[in-house]
Amino acid sequence: MTPVSVIRGSGPVVLGQPHAGTGLPDGIQAQLNEVGCALTDTDWHVDRLYDGLLADATIVRANFHRYVIDANRDPSGESLYPGRNTTGLVPRVSFDGAPIWITPPPDREVEARRLEFHGPYHAALQAEVDRVRSAHGLAVLYDCHSIRSEIPYLFEGRLPDLNIGDNDGAACAPALTRAVAEICGRAEGFTSVVNGRFRGGWTTRHYGRPADGVHAIQMEIAQACYLEAEEAPFDYSEEKAARLREVLAEILGRIDALARTGHLNGAEHERQAGE
Repeated sequence: MTPVSVIRGSGPVVLGQPHAGTGLPDGIQAQLNEVGCALTDTDWHVDRLYDGLLADATIVRANFHRYVIDANRDPSGESLYPGRNTTGLVPRVSFDGAPIWITPPPDREVEARRLEFHGPYHAALQAEVDRVRSAHGLAVLYDCHSIRSEIPYLFEGRLPDLNIGDNDGAACAPALTRAVAEICGRAEGFTSVVNGRFRGGWTTRHYGRPADGVHAIQMEIAQACYLEAEEAPFDYSEEKAARLREVLAEILGRIDALARTGHLNGAEHERQAGE
């Protein structure tokens, strides 16, 4: 299995898709129990949801499932949300807190997976971010995610539909977050939040360096917005997705325009002026 696929575009926007893959090497699949084999925690159909929304975007997609190794986690294994329930670099449990392995992989296997899967994904992502920044003077990394809207193990209540994360303002120019939040805020039939339960995973936090010309923002979408149901077989709803895709197309179009017209330049100055 090729760990990562890259669709190279000519524009300033890079779409990261670390959790849409369902690939499982045979040896790893054999280690999963019944819960693990269900792959419930996939970002179902995220690649299809974003397909064609921004013609000249670059797409970097992990083909392996997050149970192999989570491409949006710190390779050191450090928790993104200390003190809160979450899943690790190689998850031991599902989003519902249920064990997913017959026998959990030992540390040496985790390291082997980091080298075989996590490393190549981020090498490809870094290469595309660098290429885009070289061509345009800056790059915007938009990290595409989705999740079930109700998961008591991870968060209370029901998740807003559109969850924007910029690592509490550190990962991108304020103008970028404002633009995305404004579109989400007036999108009829959708709820939204900025830096709520999801402030951005390791990808957003690691790559987002606006002073260096790399802006990163994460969008976590509640799967109820575009799936027939948030349970197996997790079928894609054309009707629901069509409404959502209009919102996402507007978001990506605005991001692309901001990047091309220089409105994201001087991000550090803008941030300091507002402090």
